Amino acid sequence: MANAPQTPGPAARTAHPDHLGHVIFIAAAAAMGGFLFGYDSSVINGAVEAVRDRYDVGSALLAQVIAIALIGCAVGAATAGRIADRIGRIRCMQIAAVLFTASAVGSALPFALWDLAMWRIIGGFAIGMASVIGPAYIAEVSPPAYRGRLGSFQQAAIVVGIAVSQLVNWGLLNAAGGDQRGRLMGLEAWQVMLGVMVVPAVLYGLLSFAIPESPRFLVSVGKRERARRILAEVEGEHIDFDARIAEIEHAMRREEKSSFKDLRGGNHFFKPIVWVGIGLSAFQQLVGINVAFYYSSTLWQSVGIDPTDSFFYSFTTSIINIIGTVIAMIFVDRIGRKPLALIGSVGMVIGLSMEAWAFSYDLVDGKLPATQGWVALVAAHWFVLFFALSWGVVVWVFLGEMFPNRIRAAALGVAASAQWIANWAITASFPSLADWNLSGTYVIYTCFAALSIPFVLKFVKETKGKALEEMG
Repeated sequence: MANAPQTPGPAARTAHPDHLGHVIFIAAAAAMGGFLFGYDSSVINGAVEAVRDRYDVGSALLAQVIAIALIGCAVGAATAGRIADRIGRIRCMQIAAVLFTASAVGSALPFALWDLAMWRIIGGFAIGMASVIGPAYIAEVSPPAYRGRLGSFQQAAIVVGIAVSQLVNWGLLNAAGGDQRGRLMGLEAWQVMLGVMVVPAVLYGLLSFAIPESPRFLVSVGKRERARRILAEVEGEHIDFDARIAEIEHAMRREEKSSFKDLRGGNHFFKPIVWVGIGLSAFQQLVGINVAFYYSSTLWQSVGIDPTDSFFYSFTTSIINIIGTVIAMIFVDRIGRKPLALIGSVGMVIGLSMEAWAFSYDLVDGKLPATQGWVALVAAHWFVLFFALSWGVVVWVFLGEMFPNRIRAAALGVAASAQWIANWAITASFPSLADWNLSGTYVIYTCFAALSIPFVLKFVKETKGKALEEMG
């Protein structure tokens, strides 16, 4: 499809530099949900083998315990948009913070495997809420000229959360003498790993009291003067407030409160734009990115790397993830979302195919041959780099921008829910697929990365530089 013309709307499209610092603080505070999203998603990497040992479970059941949080994520993502439309974005963040805190405490003190699974579902619900509210809120409070970069804060926070969780896990493992079940603070090391999340969860809750409600939500509930004050905070006194609020109200007059029935599109069940959002979300997960964060320690140990080194490689992969995300933040508003997605897809195909080749070799004395071992390590970092500088960021930016106002909240919820379902499918299937054929598993991920290229070329429209009221 051809890109739509990028004509500015009636309101001013830039923010004065003296307001930008305040907007950055607001976006960063909201992105703490993304930090918890990343932390909670990947911290389990440090506990996989300990859970397997403590509860004496096989690969299939272990995978279900690891992946079950993603069911909570899907439900949280599907419902967060409607909750936010009813009670506001800030209240939604505060609910998520409470759930994150409860999940951290419960996961650290389980008395049975099903109990651990239950707390992971609760944490997953919080992650799902954060995955929707973060990008939507940031898109709504950001001046259009900076929206892409500020929208990238969500993914930046996610990758920092992933890296911090792996660093904490590595540090705790060393403190426990390299034993995931070693004793720390009266608990096993893996329990402490899961419990540490209570600190950022509480911080997220506190920060939610320091940032303003979305002006679009305030206009939707008739609080025009309060919305006007917040617009002054984030876009500056220089804008035409009457025109800006009229622009938002005009968009809202064309819409009802978004609901799932508004997403229907005749014989195709959903409107085409909703399917595009679902496709972006699915491809982001079907390339197997979360295998690198949920199972990397187990993966490297399975090809002969000792536990401490495997935790260290999980951390270095997370650092590469941050570097790639910074690259994306620099270029997302310069070269656009669509070119970055295509660059990333090509890079991922190369990295995944090299991993598939390396894992096709038989182990020698429990290890990959030296050449294949190094290729696997380099290719894994290459793959994460190209994912991070492209799909890791641009999908969240797209989902915050691409939908028309009348369906944005509901459509974002459906797309994010599809992302969690795809994530669950990959996470739940990896241990069994790896037992079947590790190389073949990576061939499957390579095929999905390759298929993402024609999908982007044919169906995805550029959203760079367009105001939210211009979408659709």
